[in-house]
Amino acid sequence: MYSLAQAVTCTLEIRKSRFIGCVEPIADRPAAQERVARLRAEHPDAAHVCWALLAGGHSAAVDDGEPSGTAGRPMLEVLRHQELDGVLATVVRYFGGTKLGAGGLVRAYTDAIAQALQQAERIELVSQRRLRCQLPFAQESQARRLLEQLGGELLEVQHSNSVQLEIQLTTTAAEDFLQQLQTASRGALSWTDMDLG
Repeated sequence: MYSLAQAVTCTLEIRKSRFIGCVEPIADRPAAQERVARLRAEHPDAAHVCWALLAGGHSAAVDDGEPSGTAGRPMLEVLRHQELDGVLATVVRYFGGTKLGAGGLVRAYTDAIAQALQQAERIELVSQRRLRCQLPFAQESQARRLLEQLGGELLEVQHSNSVQLEIQLTTTAAEDFLQQLQTASRGALSWTDMDLG
């Protein structure tokens, strides 16, 4: 999965209608709705502000008065096809007086987003895993070395009857970490996954 480094905008003119397409990184649906509201305020004379969202398992496709399925859904399909997440696609349309028909609208909205994405810098999303591990004191230094080797982050350490480490690593590195420590501690390692949201 990928997201975008920053917002990219492009403008298409089709039979006197102007389509201002924008793709941008966004955290979630409330942030997307806030951004769309700002676009409406910035473009009070626009006929439509259509949008599509893929963020953290949530999606949206809004036609904003265009015939059903001619704007939001095609834009959403472009995002899905590009394997994007945490991305908002918007198109502000200024009507030029000539109707484009359903096929023409689908092409216009798809092209506006596809062209913006061609200029956008994609960044790979790496899934993270946060763990709370409990292990014998004898394995603490080994756990710290292994965590460093795997590029993980030590978030918290507590000492009581044993050592508790709160750590964060990529999902792939976490599997390695747990497997190696489980072997080194002869099964004395216990851990719980903590929700990353």
